[in-house]
Order: sequence, then C-alpha cells, then structure tokens
Amino acid sequence: MSQSFRLIPALAPLALGLALGLGAPGQAGAQSPAPNPPAEAGLPTLAETLAIGEVIAIMREEGIDYGRSLEAEMFPGRGGADWQRIVALIYDETTMRRRFDEAFGQAMAGDEATLAAALAFFGDARGQHFIRLEIDARRALLDDAVEDAAKARVDEMIAARDPRLQLIRRFVEANDLIEANVAGALNANLAFYRGMVEVGAFGEETAEADMLADVWGQEEQIRAETEGWLMPYLTLAYGPASDADLEAYIAFSQSPEGQRLNRALFAAFDAVFGKVSQDLGRAAARQMLGQDI
Repeated sequence: MSQSFRLIPALAPLALGLALGLGAPGQAGAQSPAPNPPAEAGLPTLAETLAIGEVIAIMREEGIDYGRSLEAEMFPGRGGADWQRIVALIYDETTMRRRFDEAFGQAMAGDEATLAAALAFFGDARGQHFIRLEIDARRALLDDAVEDAAKARVDEMIAARDPRLQLIRRFVEANDLIEANVAGALNANLAFYRGMVEVGAFGEETAEADMLADVWGQEEQIRAETEGWLMPYLTLAYGPASDADLEAYIAFSQSPEGQRLNRALFAAFDAVFGKVSQDLGRAAARQMLGQDI
C-alpha cells in the first residue's frame, strides 16, 4: 500500500530562487547576498518566505483525500465520520508545521551561509513568482481532471520531442527528486506498518525484517507513481517559466548551497510524514480491529 507522499513543491523554489538571487554568470541585476542572520531569526523568516504554511495546507488536503482512499482499501464503508475526524486530526496543520520547523532547524543548524543565500533571494520578485507557480500547480492537481490534462500534455510533449522536457529531466536529476521522494515514501510506508503492528493489526508480533521486505517490495510501484506524477506536476508548474530561468535553477541545484538546502528540506518533510504515517497506521489498525479511535 503506497502512502500519499509528495514533497516536491517545497524544493523547486529554493534552488531557482537562490540561483537567481545570487545571479548566474553574466546575468544582469544580480543581488549581493545579505549579511548572515542569526539562525534563530532567519529560519522562521525563510520558512515564511517559502510559504511552507501553504505547502503544508495543501498536503493536509492531499492527506485527507488519501484517508478516504485508505478507508476504501482497508475497511470499506466502516470508517465514516469518526475516521474522517481522526484523519483530520492526524493531518493537523499546526502540528505538522511544528514538526517541520523543528526538523528543518536541526538540519540547517550552523549553516548560516546557505540560510543567508536563501534569504537574499526569497525577497526577490522572481523567486516569489516561482514559489507561486509551484504552489498553484500543486493546488490545481488536487483536481483529478487537471491532473489527467497535465499527464496528457506530457504525452504530447514526448510525442513532439519538446526540448522543454529535457530541461525538466535535468532539473529532476539535479535535485534528486525521484530518489529522494521514493526513499521518503518507503520510510513513510515502513512507519505506517510499524503503527499497525503496535496496535496488533496482524494478530501476532511481526518481525522488523518482514516489514522491511514488504516495504521494499513496493519500491518499483512507488517509483513508477512518483515518476508518473512528477513530470506532469513540473511541466504544469513551470510552463510560464523561461528556459533561462530553468537553466539558472539547474545551475544552483548542483551547487553546494542548493544541495544542502535540498537535503534539509527533505529531512524536515521526512520527519513530518514519518510521524503522520505512524499515526495513520495506528488509527487504521484500530479501525480494522473495531477499537475506539
């Protein structure tokens, strides 16, 4: 069973923003990096500038939708309002944001150079534009019809050998979006199984090795689902972006600052979804066993 686990939107604005803010070689209008801010002041500012709250709000909507899919798959017709209530509590925005902030702060601890570079860009109109493109595309894909249209558009671009697809693929590779998201989904699924085992859903103690084997058996499916969602999402999000902007994004993504920021964001969202998934596993197991959730 594949957990709904999409971290991509938090990443794209970061690399592009830093690249544009610092300026590519020969680029006009480049800004000088801001002085290094104290981490305790700079990280909340960076998170707000990145609109992390909006990203988490969309993830909550996706999670509630996933909760409905989970009910249909595991205990059809037996969840009802109680199940919807517990899923909404698990995907509580305040709790998710607190967990993100804590993990992001730990991952970025002491890295004032990356923090300063990020803050230097994210006050820039161009960086904000890319953040909005990503968030708007993520929200639009909550509509199945929009997602189907985006997938059809990718098929058309493949048939036409549209060069924009090559840029998107380079972008994906530079940010390690496939591997990092697959790893995150596998970790989330393992946490889900652990939650189920804690409640006794399988009737007897299940060995960690058995859970790991089961989760690893899902890797191919998760990879296919990740790739199948990622390209439509990115082509939709970056449709209005110029090739030059995407080239700048790729250039930064390969830089030390881009790599560190990328890792910190994945670590933060992994922490959020690990806990969410374990809580979902416990709740689903209780529902299956007829316990009070």
